[in-house]
Amino acid sequence: MPSLAASSRHCRAAAITPDPLVEPDRYREVVAALLERWSIDVLLPVSEQALRVLLPARFDERGVRVPFPKHDVFAQVSDKGELLRRCVRFGIAAPAQQTLTAPSALGALEASLAFPVVVKPTRSVVAGPTGAIKTGVSYASSGAELRRRLAALPAAAYPVLLQQRIVGPGSGVFILVWDGELVASFAHRRVREKPPAGGVSVYSESIAANPTLVDSGLRLLREVGWHGVAMLEFKTDRRTGQPYLMEINGRLWGSLQLAVDAGVDFPALLVGCALGDKPVAAAYRIGVRNRWWWGDVDHVLARLRRSSTELGLPPDAPSRWRVLRDFLRLWWPGDRSEILRLTDPKPFVRETLDWFRASRTVRTKPRQ
Repeated sequence: MPSLAASSRHCRAAAITPDPLVEPDRYREVVAALLERWSIDVLLPVSEQALRVLLPARFDERGVRVPFPKHDVFAQVSDKGELLRRCVRFGIAAPAQQTLTAPSALGALEASLAFPVVVKPTRSVVAGPTGAIKTGVSYASSGAELRRRLAALPAAAYPVLLQQRIVGPGSGVFILVWDGELVASFAHRRVREKPPAGGVSVYSESIAANPTLVDSGLRLLREVGWHGVAMLEFKTDRRTGQPYLMEINGRLWGSLQLAVDAGVDFPALLVGCALGDKPVAAAYRIGVRNRWWWGDVDHVLARLRRSSTELGLPPDAPSRWRVLRDFLRLWWPGDRSEILRLTDPKPFVRETLDWFRASRTVRTKPRQ
């Protein structure tokens, strides 16, 4: 039974669909037409913006299975402020935080803040005047810098969390829950990220899943009626060893290939659940590492071109020379390339062309 991207022909056609951030209604219409044309049985939206647009469409009424929760449940988990308020009931540590409803409310909160702070909109995608806008995380080490960060945010980004900064390694706990039962779990540690202060992993390694974190995360997801896959992102305080939940991504994640290479094929398991099977996840291998090449290039270029202060790096961040040395170690036993596969090199070729095209655009863009 085909999924939306069941063949290269389907992938090429799907690539020309409208941007869900810019044209959500048109995007939904085009996807609906493709589902009908190809007789699709299971639809797996990948990005958060695609899920926000497609989950309310109720494709299940047309016989298409979308193995994700209802859109209101998805919205609950995507709201970082609401999510972290739930943590205490499940024994999950969350960073101390203040909620800023508007820039004008900063004065009442600023005296209680302990810098540095993390500036984090509660939603990753918000409505803008010309369509949806992606928001991002930034850092502020002083009141003046905080005001600059807040001034750069669109009004729709509020409420914004002003969060205690946890300095330490990042990790992810990945869960597939179906009918309230745990189907599969997986965990990784982030060796390098983009941007360097914290973001998507560009070099990561499979690790044993902490059973306490898996159990606590599962209970939290059950309470909201979660259905499908979710990634729980943690940072472990370097001083105390305490893991703190940063957020939950209720979708297939960027480092998904690492889980597949280590032995947990989440997409196949998810499709199996959607089709009424009872898939069983095998034990996975520890110590498998995946490197996203062009993401890692962006990481090292950012470290070489910008200062630690500009990047918002913690005091114990590795030096530029150490970063360059680690980058030039092109392969270690256990390493795999996330995109480049000799049996299927075209995705890497396409990404390489896109990377150089984007780099050229940045270099030729006139200064404001």
